[in-house]
Amino acid sequence: MIWNNMTSDTRPIPVDASALIGFQKHDHETCVETALATAEDRCREDGLRLTPVRRKVLEMLVQEHRALGAYAILDRLREEGFGSQPPVAYRALDFLVENGFVHKIERLNAFVACAHPGATHSPAFMICRKCDAVAEAQSAPAKGALGAAARAVGFEIERTVVEAEGVCPDCTKKA
Repeated sequence: MIWNNMTSDTRPIPVDASALIGFQKHDHETCVETALATAEDRCREDGLRLTPVRRKVLEMLVQEHRALGAYAILDRLREEGFGSQPPVAYRALDFLVENGFVHKIERLNAFVACAHPGATHSPAFMICRKCDAVAEAQSAPAKGALGAAARAVGFEIERTVVEAEGVCPDCTKKA
């Protein structure tokens, strides 16, 4: 069990470690299939176009469970025959971020597949500084100390980015 202090009081609340997608061993094939099926279903329901290049970018990010920069994605798209101009990758990434299938990791200027697509949430990212693996957890910064400070000055939080840098379990074992 992992503890977080995201509540407005000082009591820690338990967080289920299995909800931290990215560092745990899992059935990766099912993970990829589920993420792609979820995106396809959501696009169909909302009248969105999951073009072949958008689908391929999402598939790359889901397969990695680590942050990839736009130029690394562009290189892979080129290898797959999708084109070599930066707008190809950036347009796909813009669509995927806008629709909640992918998150931008600000610290790395890179992208990672959303572990909870379709769910309204405030993600918190744990980023391995050695291998760039990323785990996504749920956070509630508007309810914690940040939320209390914002309410005290009449500020309304619309978006937060919580990113923690450290070392993942695999890299810790290798050290």
